[in-house]
Amino acid sequence: MQETPVGNVRALYRYPVKTTAGQALRTSAVTDRGLLHDRRWAVYTDDGGIASGKRTRRFRPVPGLMQWSSVVEDNGMDTDAAPLLLSPDGLSYRADDPAASRALSAAFGRELTLRPESAVGHHDETPLHLVTTSSLAALEGMVGGAVDDRRFRANIVIDTGSQPAFCEDDWVGAELVLGGGVLLRLGEGMPRCVMIDQAQAGIPAGTKALTLLGTHHSTEFGLQAHVLRTGMLRIGDPVTLRRSGKA
Repeated sequence: MQETPVGNVRALYRYPVKTTAGQALRTSAVTDRGLLHDRRWAVYTDDGGIASGKRTRRFRPVPGLMQWSSVVEDNGMDTDAAPLLLSPDGLSYRADDPAASRALSAAFGRELTLRPESAVGHHDETPLHLVTTSSLAALEGMVGGAVDDRRFRANIVIDTGSQPAFCEDDWVGAELVLGGGVLLRLGEGMPRCVMIDQAQAGIPAGTKALTLLGTHHSTEFGLQAHVLRTGMLRIGDPVTLRRSGKA
């Protein structure tokens, strides 16, 4: 088994209500379904679809939803805690209060309902996804300016220092050890859609990232990941790549 240090945890984000702006964390429990509270709630449309920035079998576009935010108060360790939904004008609602669904419906002029996850999962591809600072720097070079890491709505940002652009492409299929015990199985690259160029709370709309990634990197950015071993994760934790049968 070969182990190679690849960086440190630079940022952690969870999105307690899917497709809303998320919550930056200093520490988080990692569960079988990803960061605790991540995307546990979602907004549903009247046909049973999950509100998103795109249209698929599960998802329905609700433009503007990313201008709303969601947080879990206190230390977030209560697994049953309902998040707070925050409107663009600063009003807050508990997700399990019918007033939250009424406020969304009024704001968007359509019937919308907040629900916790049930049999249908809320995550797009995998329970976790990550991006690296090396790839963020490469994209900034293409765009010609700063790129906010929150635009990609990843859970984990890894500071990979001076490693080459898209270094994580070589990690596919390997394992990643984070901190003292969290273990991830790395999957394929994360496919991107129009959401990365849309405005989010605190982030203006962009017009280049998706096109540039389509031209230079198969419209992928970051990696999908599954949880093999749960634990606690903190900003600054070391990150080690683990793979077998490779010199």
